[in-house]
Amino acid sequence: MTRAQTKSELFYPISLDKIIEKVGKKNGRKRPDYTQKSFYEISGYPNVKEQINEYGEKIIRVDGDIPVDLPIENQRRFLFISYDQTILSHGLHKYPAKFFPELPRWLIKRYSKNGDKIIDPFSGSGTTNVEALLNHRHSVGIDVDPFSRFLSKVKTTPLNKSELESSRDKLLQSILDFKPSLVNMDAIPNFPYRDNWFNKEIILELSYIKEIIEALKVEDDIKDFFKICFSSIIRSVSNADDNCTRTVIRKKLNKRVYPADALTKFAEAILTNVPKMIEFSKRCPTDITIDFPIHQDARSINFPDGYFNLALTSPPYANAVDYPRTHQLEIYWLGFENGSLTPLKRKHIGTESVSATDYRTLHKINVRKADNVIRRIYEKDPRRAYIAYKYLFDMRKNLKEIYRVLKKNGYYIIVVGNNKIRNELFESWRYIMSIAIGIGFEVENYFASEIIKHFIKVPREERINTDWILVLKKR
Repeated sequence: MTRAQTKSELFYPISLDKIIEKVGKKNGRKRPDYTQKSFYEISGYPNVKEQINEYGEKIIRVDGDIPVDLPIENQRRFLFISYDQTILSHGLHKYPAKFFPELPRWLIKRYSKNGDKIIDPFSGSGTTNVEALLNHRHSVGIDVDPFSRFLSKVKTTPLNKSELESSRDKLLQSILDFKPSLVNMDAIPNFPYRDNWFNKEIILELSYIKEIIEALKVEDDIKDFFKICFSSIIRSVSNADDNCTRTVIRKKLNKRVYPADALTKFAEAILTNVPKMIEFSKRCPTDITIDFPIHQDARSINFPDGYFNLALTSPPYANAVDYPRTHQLEIYWLGFENGSLTPLKRKHIGTESVSATDYRTLHKINVRKADNVIRRIYEKDPRRAYIAYKYLFDMRKNLKEIYRVLKKNGYYIIVVGNNKIRNELFESWRYIMSIAIGIGFEVENYFASEIIKHFIKVPREERINTDWILVLKKR
């Protein structure tokens, strides 16, 4: 076993008292007050108000929990103000373009009942599954990305309070005891451009944190929780832009990372997240099942016909988010991959990893409005045109599979965003709705949700700040 050598072991002055004080101040912040006197209340719903947006459109604004019986009209526009994005296990880790919890919570309560089976075929960070569990529904989350499955599993696994707290205390003591000479150099992961992404001191600190988590004498579920806490700080102590989904180093940001940052941020993460997980675990029912099966895909679901009561998801944007690239640093440090991520990228719907032979000719999806847009994109950029086509081709496969595994009169609710591709408006919701009708779904309702904040940086010219919610019913 090779250990790191250093001339000075006094390079890491860490004050646990200061970390605890910082976390306490952060946790003590009050929720922002969004109340404005210019709004007027919708009768019977104190937190629901109507306002006019910058385009002169009427918007129904809902602060906090959405009333289950809130009236919905086709094409109605809503502005949902979320207060719960970081409560319980929802806030364990950043994830691009994820659900705010109030939306799946509302839809689950509105379109299913206690004991029902729910599937999210693009489960991402597991928000739907967390809310299904807390609202006494069984659920399955499908995702081709191992990091997503791992994060979702951690977020939906209740843990023992005393083991969590004792493990936290051991980790904090180990952080205070850190010296570079304690690091096992043989255990440091090797992956592409590692030394560009991270300073030498940070590499040692991250490797040490991994070691002390693995050394805990506890069950794997506890270790996995602390691994997600570890993962949650990786981007912030790298040299990459903290918020961009591309995972790039931007010199103009002049980002500074200092020795002891990884140790300090990990201590902050576990002090913040352990109480959240304890509270989540207290609220979890004991008779509800959650499953994140491996080797399944939204386009090929290995469950019987008519198995689920409700499907609820937010599929990827077309041509917008490269999820493996977004989480590549976390994927490498957690050990899911150690080389090229291209094979993983190709598994994702909406992937940009396509070959030149794929886009030599124009492809059609046989939805008139979609094909017209794809043709215009093709004239500017054949590769992007194929990516748009393939997105809809794959979504058709998903719609067919969900139709098959839904019970009669079951619902498939899709929350999907539009974007622009080569300056052409690509209305994913409209095309998906047309494909769904062709498969046999009935459109019961569709309405818009204005987007306030996502952890996502799509180029401004390609971003549309509205999600569309499609309520599809299997007859």
